[in-house]
Amino acid sequence: MAKKKEIKPQINLHKEASRLPGYILCVIWLIFTVLLIGWVVLASFSTSREILSGQLFKFASGLHFENYTNAWKSQKISVFFLNSVIYTTISCTLIIMVAAPAAYALSRFQFRGNMVLQNLFATALGIPVIMIIMPLFSVITSLSLTNTRGLIIFLYVAMNVPFTIFFLLAFFSNLSTTFEEAAAIDGCSPIQTFWKIMFPLAQPGIVTVTIFNFIAIWNEFFMSMLFASKQRVRPIAVGLYNMVKGMQYTNDYGGMFAAVIIVFAPTFILYLFLSDKIIAGVTGGAIKG
Repeated sequence: MAKKKEIKPQINLHKEASRLPGYILCVIWLIFTVLLIGWVVLASFSTSREILSGQLFKFASGLHFENYTNAWKSQKISVFFLNSVIYTTISCTLIIMVAAPAAYALSRFQFRGNMVLQNLFATALGIPVIMIIMPLFSVITSLSLTNTRGLIIFLYVAMNVPFTIFFLLAFFSNLSTTFEEAAAIDGCSPIQTFWKIMFPLAQPGIVTVTIFNFIAIWNEFFMSMLFASKQRVRPIAVGLYNMVKGMQYTNDYGGMFAAVIIVFAPTFILYLFLSDKIIAGVTGGAIKG
């Protein structure tokens, strides 16, 4: 049986030429990013003298893996890293447990005040944190709740629930109602329908928004700097900031850049392996099921 010839798509030169400026900008940005990250990686394996003298590429004294050990143990990065893991894991889980049912109810059930709640969540996205920080700080200090992990988790959940509801609201609205109708015929209650059918169907959107929340919480700095001043409860962003401030006394720049790589690694790995899920989740919410 004769093999069918593969038809190669024709390249539209005129169309591709119109995209050339965009390609050039992407290449420039890629080169800049690779060089910047590469420089930080090289600095994390170098000594302070090599960094300050601009001799990173020579490695005259070899690779200094002890920079990572010193940053992890001596600079307490291990404590800050563990705190951030606890904060992000618990917060992301609680955010989904709160926001997913709320988004489903708002998207599927018509009741008095439905649009008011949706508008309130949308409005909450536009309120800067700086506007509420002073009254929030006054209330928290009066209750003596600063420097507690429970408070930090509560604040992270409260800050990210409006965005998560708003994101999942559009996702649930675009899921077909035929699944719910079939579940109702089989005798499932609305709660059973949500957890057994609709929640699994919304996994692309849930995974995507969880990744966004993970990155936001992992890199959060302002709130944790105010309410987590003690070393035992500091997340990694605040810990890194205090480490940079301490450079004026230690001059351990190799350890500082090693700490930067440790902080950067989780979000980089997340994007590296889950970028396709992010794209699928964002585009999936725009397609009517």
